[in-house]
Amino acid sequence: MAIEIRTINSLSTKQLKKYIQFGTDLYKNNNCFVPPLVFDEIATLSPKKNPAFEICQAQSFMAYRDNKPVGRITGIINNVVNERTGEKTVRFGFADWIDDDEVADALFNAVAQWGKQHGMTHIVGPMGFSDMDHEGMLVEGFDQLGTMATIYNYPYYPKHMLRMGFEPEAEWKEFRIAVPDAVPEKFQRIADIVRRKYELKTIKFTSRKKLKDQYGQALFNLINQAYDQLYGYSPLTQRQIDHYIGMYLGMLRLDCVSVIVDKNEELVGLGISLPSLSQALQRSRGRLFPFGWYHLLKAINGRNNVVDLMLIAVKPEYMNKGVNSLLFADLIPAFVKNGFKYAESNPELADNTAVQLQWQYFDYRQHRRRQAFKKEI
Repeated sequence: MAIEIRTINSLSTKQLKKYIQFGTDLYKNNNCFVPPLVFDEIATLSPKKNPAFEICQAQSFMAYRDNKPVGRITGIINNVVNERTGEKTVRFGFADWIDDDEVADALFNAVAQWGKQHGMTHIVGPMGFSDMDHEGMLVEGFDQLGTMATIYNYPYYPKHMLRMGFEPEAEWKEFRIAVPDAVPEKFQRIADIVRRKYELKTIKFTSRKKLKDQYGQALFNLINQAYDQLYGYSPLTQRQIDHYIGMYLGMLRLDCVSVIVDKNEELVGLGISLPSLSQALQRSRGRLFPFGWYHLLKAINGRNNVVDLMLIAVKPEYMNKGVNSLLFADLIPAFVKNGFKYAESNPELADNTAVQLQWQYFDYRQHRRRQAFKKEI
C-alpha cells in the first residue's frame, strides 16, 4: 500500500496525543527506551504552550499505510539560529518510523518540501526547538538504558540516514562514571586552590522557592552565556526562561544542585543533577496518572543507584580554570550519602575535550554516541 502523509494540527491536543503515542508504542518491547512525559511533549509541540514558537515555525507529520500509523516527524525552522549562522536550515526532530525505506523517504521528503516552501536549503537533525529539547540520533550504545534527557532509537535509524544521502554533521559522546567513595584527593586539591584563588564559594539551598527567587533568572542567563558557542545553540528568550523556571526549578532535588558564586554573590558556576527517572518513566509509560506520579516521586526522593548529570554551566571568563572541580567536590559527598553508584554524563560534544578531561579523575567509560545528520534539499 502507498504511504499517506498527514499533517498534524499542533493546536489539537487529540492529534498531538496520537503523534506522541506512536513514538512510545514503537518501542513497546524495548527495555532500553525511556518514554517521555506525555504532557511535556504536548507542551513542547503546542504553540499555545511553548514560547519557542515566538522564534520558530514547526510542522509535524505522520505517515500511514493502510490507515495504520507507521512513522512520524516534525520539521522546525529556528529563525534565530539561522540568522546567527547565516544558513537556511530546517531541523527535523521527534522522528520515529518502522524499518521501511518508503516510510522513511516519505517522512523526510515531507519535511524537506515544507522547508523548501519556506526558503530553506538544508535539513539537519534530530534537533529540537532549542537545546532544552532532545538532540542527536543514537549511533552507538543501543543496548544501554536511555535517560530522560536523550533520544533512544533503533539501530536501523542511522542506516536509513546514510541511505537517504545524509552525512554526519555533529557528534556527541556520553559517559557512565562510577561515583567514588570520596572526592579524589587531586580533585579536592584543585578545588581548594580554585576556591582561594578566585574567592569563590558554594551555596546550598533548602528551599526551591529561595533558589528560584535568588538565582532563577541568573541560572538561565548563565546557560545562555556558557552554551552560546555550542553547536546549534539557540539563546533562550525571556519568555522561554520564564517558562523553564516555572517548569523545572520546582522539581529539583536540592542536595543534587551545586551553586558557585563569587565574592559579590554573583553566579559563576552551576551543576544540576537528578536521580535517574529512566525506570520510573518506563513503569509509568510516560503518564502521570493513575500511578505514574508515584513512580516518579519515588525515583526522585527515594533510593536510586544512578544520578543524571543534567546540566553543568560555568561563566565564560571562568571556563578552563577548574571551577568544575568545585561543583563535583560539592556534589560527590551528596551522591555518596544518597547511595548513587553511577552518574550519567548525558551528551557532550565530541570535540569538547575540555569537558571530557574532567572524567580523568574517575573510573568511567564511554557507552553511547550520537550524531546529527545533514543534507542539501
